[in-house]
Amino acid sequence: MNTEQLTKIRRDLHQIPELGFKEVKTQKYLLDFIQQLPQEYVTFETWKTGVFVHVAGQNPKKTVGYRADMDGLPLTETTGLPFSSTHEGQMHACGHDFHMTIALAALEALAHQPADNHVVFLFQPAEEGPGGAEPMLASDVMKNWKPDVVFALHVAPDLPVGTVSSRPGLLFANTSELFIDLVGKGGHAAYPHHTKDMVVAASSLVTQFQQIVARRVDPLDSAVITIGKITGGTVQNIIAEQARLEGTIRTMSPQAMIEVKKEIEKVVRGMEISNDCKVSIDYGSNYYQVENDENLVRHFSQITEKLNIDYREANPAMTGEDFGYMLKEIPGFMFWLGVNSKAGLHQSQLSPDEEALDVGSKLVIQGLKDL
Repeated sequence: MNTEQLTKIRRDLHQIPELGFKEVKTQKYLLDFIQQLPQEYVTFETWKTGVFVHVAGQNPKKTVGYRADMDGLPLTETTGLPFSSTHEGQMHACGHDFHMTIALAALEALAHQPADNHVVFLFQPAEEGPGGAEPMLASDVMKNWKPDVVFALHVAPDLPVGTVSSRPGLLFANTSELFIDLVGKGGHAAYPHHTKDMVVAASSLVTQFQQIVARRVDPLDSAVITIGKITGGTVQNIIAEQARLEGTIRTMSPQAMIEVKKEIEKVVRGMEISNDCKVSIDYGSNYYQVENDENLVRHFSQITEKLNIDYREANPAMTGEDFGYMLKEIPGFMFWLGVNSKAGLHQSQLSPDEEALDVGSKLVIQGLKDL
């Protein structure tokens, strides 16, 4: 697939971002592309709004899998590009349009000239939320076509085009959403003693959560509790009956995640008693850490050398990725693909350099043949 074709596909997909498990137009675009390929070696199955594609190998000894996520984010695009999102309030601000385009390029190449081993492409919905990897793993199609090894990429705005980065072991953190609702008793601002003020209670929770990280997590481990949104009350002179905290938890080990949640629940129970209120916790979507297989990463770095692509050792990041659930069951790895964008991931001005599509495609094709 040449640069012009790659660019067209990426721009087509960029214009139709859809949220998790609502990727109807995206799935149709993928299916239309798959159906026009030679079908001699290709078999495909849909799963929810995702797609599995199996390409039979010529001398198979195993099955190699490649995951490409499909969904966009609830974000209004501000790039000003002529191919900006046509779906108001939705944008491919995490590079999933790049991920799918590279997967389609690899699929086309292998449909015409299969690898020795079987290959399975996993077009996965709902990576951004509510999480598609875990249920996809449990699907009947996966049971039939489960790969022996699996890999995936993620665009890296801060790396130059022609550069990739990964590391053996932990790459991305364990993550969990955090939603806390507080209900007390509202009333007039002049009579606070007749109320149970949930703005005060919510503010106290935010402070106490930081003490969990500072004083209750092993300093040799790492954890983050971020409260990114607080809502509560109605007007300035009415004490708030309700408040809500929205945030995220990130840890470098599964055990630390368990411990942090236990500590959050202790603090919340104390808040209920001390403020005579009701507090509920919802952990929303949870992602398991991305743990790369050491031998496969080493092999991958050798492939990059063969293709004259600059490989750099990555640092672990507190980023979350539900591909971790696949790596929990299947040996594999994820790598960063340099796309040289001034704006970062999940930003409304993200604009990856499309020259990276050719780099990513060549690398994925070679990886599917060699791993």
